Amino acid sequence: MTTHTNSPAFVRFLLESAGGGSGAAVELVQTHISWVFLVNDTVYKFKKPVNFGFLDFSTLEQRRFYCEQEVALNRRLCPDIYLGMVAVCEQNGGLALLPLEQAKDVVEYGIKMRRMPEERMMPHLIERGELGAAHIDQIVDLLVPFYRQAAQQTASGESLARFGAAEAVTMNVLENFEQTKGFIGGGALTKEQFDAISTAACAVLAKPERFQKRIQAGAIRECHGDLYSANICLADKPYIFDCIEFNERFRYSDVACDVAFLAMDLDYHGLDDLSRHFIERFVQVSGDRGLLDMLNFYKCYRAYVRGKIGLFTANDQSVDEQSRRKCLAGAEQYFRLAMRYAADQ
Repeated sequence: MTTHTNSPAFVRFLLESAGGGSGAAVELVQTHISWVFLVNDTVYKFKKPVNFGFLDFSTLEQRRFYCEQEVALNRRLCPDIYLGMVAVCEQNGGLALLPLEQAKDVVEYGIKMRRMPEERMMPHLIERGELGAAHIDQIVDLLVPFYRQAAQQTASGESLARFGAAEAVTMNVLENFEQTKGFIGGGALTKEQFDAISTAACAVLAKPERFQKRIQAGAIRECHGDLYSANICLADKPYIFDCIEFNERFRYSDVACDVAFLAMDLDYHGLDDLSRHFIERFVQVSGDRGLLDMLNFYKCYRAYVRGKIGLFTANDQSVDEQSRRKCLAGAEQYFRLAMRYAADQ
């Protein structure tokens, strides 16, 4: 049994009290950046006070700001899931979970969401062998209008085009390599993999004309940023949630980078045929054949990012041993996949 003695007091409070006296069991799911509490038909999500460089949740006000961003941005694709913000507050010598409008003496800010049916989450459909081409077609039919309507400039009118330039993409890619150097040889990432993947990526980054072609095609948009199966529920309709709110340069990107993530994820689960179907269908409906030129580059980037996140989560001191081992095994598989893409960019 996990005691969560290394977790903050508010986490222990929510594990005991988030059911609101109903007696409902509260399940805690952790990522490298979040605590997620599942209770009945509700989800409460709180950000960890971490600073990884590419995201900074280290202060309470920053966590409040990014909670606000998360709600607003995710309502683009699934407004009926994101219910609003909550806060854990000091009250009568203890703690209380309150709606944001009632909050004072705040200990932590969080997000309240409607819980999707667990059995319809995309990873479970994959596990049961039930994911099919019809599901992929539904996802494409949701994504294509989303990208067509997605912003191409910031609220201040600044063009997003620069985020698709080779210089900007280089920053994102090289950051991954820098942040994983300390993990080389630790079991999940070998030096051979690190060298081969980084060499292949740098060779593409040295050809700015490939990125400029995508800019000229108008492919740089305010995207989802975290488009893979864990963030998709296929219930009465597709729900795509949990977009990137914490870093604009991950959300402002080539549509090809977004689409490549889900294609890579299908490959990761051994669904290469569905991955190909997804890309073929997306290209057919969107008319964006240019993304094919960048697909393996961005697949490699996405696989490496997932491997990095697995390493980060495995090294979080509050994560239990079973989760740590699972994260390391997943990271190892992602890095092998990145090697596969690196050979054909």
